[in-house]
Amino acid sequence: MTTTTTTNPTGTTNTALTGDHCPTTGTGQPLLRRADFGDFQLPNRVVMAPTTRARAAGPGLVPTDLHALYYGQRAGAGLIVAEGTWVSERAIGFVRVPGIYREAQIAGWRQVTDVVHALGGRIVLQLWHTGAASHPAHLGGALPAGPSAVNPYERSFTASGFQDTVTPRAMSRTEIATTVADFRTAARNARRAGFDGVEIGALGSFLIAQFLSPRLNRRTDAYGADRAGRRRLLLEIIDAVADPWDGHCVGVRLSPYWTSGDTFTADPETLAAYDELVTELNHHPVAYLHLRGPETAGADHAAAPGGQPDFAAFARYRRRFDGPFIANLGFDRDTGNAIIEEGTADAVSYARHFIANPDLVTRFALGRELAAGDPSTYYTGGARGYVDYPVSA
Repeated sequence: MTTTTTTNPTGTTNTALTGDHCPTTGTGQPLLRRADFGDFQLPNRVVMAPTTRARAAGPGLVPTDLHALYYGQRAGAGLIVAEGTWVSERAIGFVRVPGIYREAQIAGWRQVTDVVHALGGRIVLQLWHTGAASHPAHLGGALPAGPSAVNPYERSFTASGFQDTVTPRAMSRTEIATTVADFRTAARNARRAGFDGVEIGALGSFLIAQFLSPRLNRRTDAYGADRAGRRRLLLEIIDAVADPWDGHCVGVRLSPYWTSGDTFTADPETLAAYDELVTELNHHPVAYLHLRGPETAGADHAAAPGGQPDFAAFARYRRRFDGPFIANLGFDRDTGNAIIEEGTADAVSYARHFIANPDLVTRFALGRELAAGDPSTYYTGGARGYVDYPVSA
């Protein structure tokens, strides 16, 4: 056995095991071990992360045969987390993203889950609401709603391209209750559509993360004022979403290290608030925690290759959560194997690698080179850059 030590962007070090103890090819890799996730039994630990691909181009934001083909091609993943999906019309904030609030959408997603299951896969649906990060162009001219009337200064992808966000309305208590109910209905619809579970998208600059942010959430009622108030919406959504699943099969995705302008920063106050939140998740019906780590030089949207994931950043929250833990962002095969081998993560999720490598698990097993994706096709619609990536020979 040999060890390789790398320095993280934070200045801490990671020691990755190689050789016989942690093989980087073959079926002995940690990434290829079976995993008992409680509510989910995974044949491997290579998780497909949710990736918005903007392919619901028809009327009604309905998944199509292309979606079924896309996810079917990737059914070898230990678990597929399908793209963020609107829980209601009020949640919309990105063009050509499918929903799960209409019968036609449920039927479209049923085609997807039937194909994935026929090919031996497991698939959960991420539930999404953009909140104040939406734009009137998505909402028939109406203002989007967020925790408070504070502009998040994000950009929303509309039919005419990216547009700057506006100052939203502050959600009323009635609207908050309606939103929680929308998530519950979406979870029920996901079960009807044949999904194996759901994941709550509480990351990035979107609605739930807005409520968690003291810069955007300036409420003085029970949904603001302090850390406990700011996390109340998420905890109510977790309990509501778990109800149609009998208290099982609900994952949560968080991004404590998300940075965007002056609104979202991974400062000590933010990280400490997430410490408390992750600890609190142990008292709610959460099947797994899916955590997006800090940006690395090799991560999605980064300018240059060569960065390594910061294992210590993941370990901070792994220590606080008692259930299965999925690490995300900037991992390749070797770092994925290493973080599982050291016990910091139970599985690793991949986004851009799964876009360009539908047979990613096979490539990891055989040590084959990974193909690179074409970002210019990520949101363009149609088959090109979506279902035409070849498997390795």
